[in-house]
Amino acid sequence: MIPELLVVVDTEEDFDWSAPFSRSAVATRSIPAQARAHEIYDRLGVVPTYVVDYPVASDPVASGYLRTLLDAGKAEIGAHLHPWVTPPHAEEVNPRNSYHGNLPPELERAKIETITDAIRGAFGEAPTIFKAGRHGFGPHTAAFLAELGYKVDCSRLPYVDLRHDGGPDHRRAPAYPYWLDRPGGLLEVPPTVGFFGAAAGLAPRFGGLFDSRAAERLHLPGLLARAGLAARSRLTPEGVSADEQCRLIAAMARRGHRTFSLVYHSPSLQPGHTPYVRTEADLAAFLTTLEKVLLFFRDRMGGRFTTISQVYRDYSAARQRGAADRLAA
Repeated sequence: MIPELLVVVDTEEDFDWSAPFSRSAVATRSIPAQARAHEIYDRLGVVPTYVVDYPVASDPVASGYLRTLLDAGKAEIGAHLHPWVTPPHAEEVNPRNSYHGNLPPELERAKIETITDAIRGAFGEAPTIFKAGRHGFGPHTAAFLAELGYKVDCSRLPYVDLRHDGGPDHRRAPAYPYWLDRPGGLLEVPPTVGFFGAAAGLAPRFGGLFDSRAAERLHLPGLLARAGLAARSRLTPEGVSADEQCRLIAAMARRGHRTFSLVYHSPSLQPGHTPYVRTEADLAAFLTTLEKVLLFFRDRMGGRFTTISQVYRDYSAARQRGAADRLAA
């Protein structure tokens, strides 16, 4: 089957990643800078999904820019939840509570309702796509999303354990789309995380090794990568070279992977906000990396670009035909 690639942008406020979480860091000046990426997307026919958080949705300038893209058919809009800047502000701001799945259930639901209503007000319709900030998908999140009319979640980070930072354990989360509940319910479309190397096919069984503090002290992940046995990587222009991303795509495609999801954060399109883009030279390299990966996927892998909404339609139709397993292969 023809491989497909979609793009998801965590569309959020400009904040200092090295500083403590703050309710007051809500500037959204980097949102219009997404135009730099659209110089590539418009030329290649890529329609990204901007998952928008509360500071962006509640800023008329930022949401207005994105509304222009949406109205022109150049973007999809979903919801993104940073709990520390999303009302109601009933929790202490700290690293553990930055994963909204750790919040009391009623507070988590109230914050999801807040971002849902804000997007409905800014864009004219309720979102059906959701991504948890910091991949903080909790035990009650799926039920709340289903109750509020969401169709797709893209929060879970395959093969990654975030418990060392107070977050969830996603080690057993597959890297392909799958239903989180009943057929026709909530579809998980995860970011692309995977392995390449001679033993890449076995690596998911030992995914916890790559997040183990003990393994890090022994330099085991680096030793496995240098030996050519297994390296874990992500499909993102943030801190991952084009060559490594292309190698990951090729390795996963050889093992039958079909749906790829490339992700990054919106502030990376303006120098000075994220660790990945500090200067104009960094931004140029970021955009070059993004374009190289997209061209490799299209021209070398024979792939095509898709959207989250189209993936949902395809999986819903396949589920009705009893063919969802073939799509996920």
